[in-house]
Amino acid sequence: MAEDLSAVARFLYEAGTLKQTKRTGWWMAGVRDPESVAEHSWRTALLATIIAKLEGADPARAAYLAVWHDSQETRTGDVNHLGKKYAPQADPRAVTDDQVAGMPEVLASAVRELVAEYEAKESQEAICARDADKLECMIQGVEYKAQGYEHAQRWIDNSRGRLTTKSANELADAVLATGSLDWLRAALGEKQR
Repeated sequence: MAEDLSAVARFLYEAGTLKQTKRTGWWMAGVRDPESVAEHSWRTALLATIIAKLEGADPARAAYLAVWHDSQETRTGDVNHLGKKYAPQADPRAVTDDQVAGMPEVLASAVRELVAEYEAKESQEAICARDADKLECMIQGVEYKAQGYEHAQRWIDNSRGRLTTKSANELADAVLATGSLDWLRAALGEKQR
């Protein structure tokens, strides 16, 4: 078992690189220091629980899928949509197979199954996790636009247009009607705009 756990330990260090891996699409919007893949994945998991609960799906399973949805980017980097036009996208399942090689089979098979479920886009939880991914990008775009990055509007519009569940669409409407600092005003007891 110690040999198997060394593969897990290596993966844990590998996963840590996502804290420094930038979401490259934001550079095209002029964002100099965009969020990392890990930062994106955290809020995506949070959103997945919310959307899944509202949709009657399993929130824990949706969050589980969301946490792993970009884990392959430790090896491929974050290839934005323009880059995908010129470079064939690596199959996330194949990357995952390499990442989990040598791990105890109980872990390796669980991760392979998660990634396959997310990529299949068929389960209610995968659909919720995918909507969470798009909604997180939209919210990040709203925040960047509030910081003066006007070109973020393209990401807001594109992400909004790709949502599929009723709950994600309704939540997107609420997000767009809410200022990015309204949470702070509410917490301080200030009048809402």
